[in-house]
Amino acid sequence: MSDLDLDHSAPVIQLRGGSTSFVVELCAPLPRVLHWGADLGELSTAELDTIRATALPSVTHNSTDTPRLLTVLPTEADAWSGTPGIEGHLRSTGMPYPRFRLTGHTHDAQASILTLRLQSDLGLELSLRYRLDAHGILAVDGRLHRLASTADDVDAFDLSALTFLLPLPERATEIVDFTGKWSRERSPQRYLLPFGTHLRESRRGRPSLDSPYLLMAGTGGFGFRTGEVWGMHVAWSGNQRYLVEQLPEGAGVHRSVVGGGELLLPGEVTLGDGDSYDSPTLYFAWSDRGMDGIADRFHALLRSRPHHPASARPLVLNTWEAVYFHHDLETLSELVDRAASVGVERVVLDDGWFLGRRDDRTGLGDWFVDPDVWPHGLSPLVERVRSHGMEFGLWFEPEMINLSSRLAQEHPDWILAPPSGAGPSIRHQHVLNIAHEDAWKFLYERIDALVSQYGIDYIKWDHNRELHEASSRADGGGRAGVRAQTAALYRLLDALRTRHRGLEIESCASGGGRIDLGILQHTDRVWASDCNDPVERQHIQRWTGQLLPPELMGTHVGATEAHTTRRVTSLPFRLATALFGHAGIEQNLNTCNDDELSTIRAWAELYKELRPLLHSGRVVRADLADEQTLLHGVVAGDGTSALFAWARLGTSAAVTSGQVPVPGLAPDRLYKVRTRTEIGLPALHEHPPGWLTAADEGSLRLSGHTLSTLGLPMPTLQPQQALLLQFDAI
Repeated sequence: MSDLDLDHSAPVIQLRGGSTSFVVELCAPLPRVLHWGADLGELSTAELDTIRATALPSVTHNSTDTPRLLTVLPTEADAWSGTPGIEGHLRSTGMPYPRFRLTGHTHDAQASILTLRLQSDLGLELSLRYRLDAHGILAVDGRLHRLASTADDVDAFDLSALTFLLPLPERATEIVDFTGKWSRERSPQRYLLPFGTHLRESRRGRPSLDSPYLLMAGTGGFGFRTGEVWGMHVAWSGNQRYLVEQLPEGAGVHRSVVGGGELLLPGEVTLGDGDSYDSPTLYFAWSDRGMDGIADRFHALLRSRPHHPASARPLVLNTWEAVYFHHDLETLSELVDRAASVGVERVVLDDGWFLGRRDDRTGLGDWFVDPDVWPHGLSPLVERVRSHGMEFGLWFEPEMINLSSRLAQEHPDWILAPPSGAGPSIRHQHVLNIAHEDAWKFLYERIDALVSQYGIDYIKWDHNRELHEASSRADGGGRAGVRAQTAALYRLLDALRTRHRGLEIESCASGGGRIDLGILQHTDRVWASDCNDPVERQHIQRWTGQLLPPELMGTHVGATEAHTTRRVTSLPFRLATALFGHAGIEQNLNTCNDDELSTIRAWAELYKELRPLLHSGRVVRADLADEQTLLHGVVAGDGTSALFAWARLGTSAAVTSGQVPVPGLAPDRLYKVRTRTEIGLPALHEHPPGWLTAADEGSLRLSGHTLSTLGLPMPTLQPQQALLLQFDAI
């Protein structure tokens, strides 16, 4: 720890990692960020001083009489008129304007961590930490601590928001973030960066289906492979805030800021003497190689986690779209046998196994195997699964409760709702207050007992409604409880994983409604969407992959007629779409004929062959003008191999697709190009181009430079078809 003599010669500190630099001046009264972006290299003290000098803005008309600076915690004390870094007030006086000053710092150059200690005149201390890792991801978090009172008129501080902001340069002129709905998650939105505040908030108790997900600002027209991009993600599974803000006077020498944090409900965080608030982590990433560069950094970050799945991702069969609530041992046993015959490695029994659960109107909370449906428990089915050498998984929705359940009748005080009564149901259910210690203990003991009894390998952990009026009845006061609910969820997941080493848990929330790097600290994969329609899935998986690598994303094959859209698609297209992730099957194999089973078996073998590549390589997406065509793939880290899918979703005005560059391959390598036809050839609209015959024969050879520069004249596929192309360096 070093205390600072705060004057004009304050130190300038640079963090470096992953071709990225982050530069901070430790000036008085608060530090300011001088640079976040491209690596500046090893800089001398004189060079750092020059950067500081050139980052001093001019004094403008009708503004502060000294240069306006953007600090690490901007407030009105800096004459900052944008979103404050901290909002709240003292209960006794209502004072809403804490003035912070830097009191110390630590800098671990080897670990590339800078921690700032800030203290305010309202008895608050903020420890603000910046970590820049080897992948170029800048993690920012903070702990706000209430110091012991030293005067009678200083009391509790009600925190409204703690927001972390970083500057954006003038050349960042466009924004991309996401919205969505059930079965259409992560739909991108693009805007010109406006003056004022572009604010996205989730007030649904989870990131939800319309989550901003990953906010990106960049140079005009930035794409997957082009442009400079600055991205930000809030790693929190409760309420969230994302924002980009541009004021007419700018932000110091910068044009605008990007940031966010947890969205706190009124009264949710009150800091008395000695109390602390730990913020979620915000992850910031910069790229000069478009959105694929941002994805590369986040994928590398996730793959570097100690608990990242290390074993091959097993091929899954989930029973939901095969049988829904209609559980019958004979039917399910036949399904298990067929699953084993096509190469499935994990069977998951979905909703419908517990007390009274014949539909979605009752049963949630009563986590006991229903003897009316399962007179001998789940053991006969589990034993059938184990006899084939497969793993067994089970569906739960622990955070939810049906009011008709025994649990709700016996413990109405465990419902997360105001004391005056629960509001409208969503999907016929309400929320169980798992921050209530007795409710938490009940869930832990029931899930632990079932996992122990049946040797469960995998839990599909669902969450099918949003949190409205999330109010604890425990103290009779109805205190807002989203933050406490989220923290209790994390604690419950960790306790189960600690108790059962090797247990894997999937985050599902009405499909893809809870996908964030907070939940992924406690789970092993996500369910990207309840929609298995491959046309919709091509989009959903494409953009889910902006943050997550394929091995964390459940991608399943559904029925010929999609459950959610009623669209009819071919089996090869469905299989090709599901290949690029943690693959699985939702289709009812009991209704498949021999030819279909043979094709699915060939696909399963292909998945097992290719998953070492698919689950370790770099995700690559081409920028194409025709929105009805997609070219995406995965390239091995050393460039030795790659698998691409050329997909057509619908018809286009143009007759042919023309010559399409294949990006991401090593330019100095020669590649053998071949088609993978195990799941069948796609239907073509026109005669195939000549090179495709050579590829089918395995005799086509081109350099990575030629492929990325000139590309290939891609065949014109019929709508809802995909061609798989493999590239192997020779």
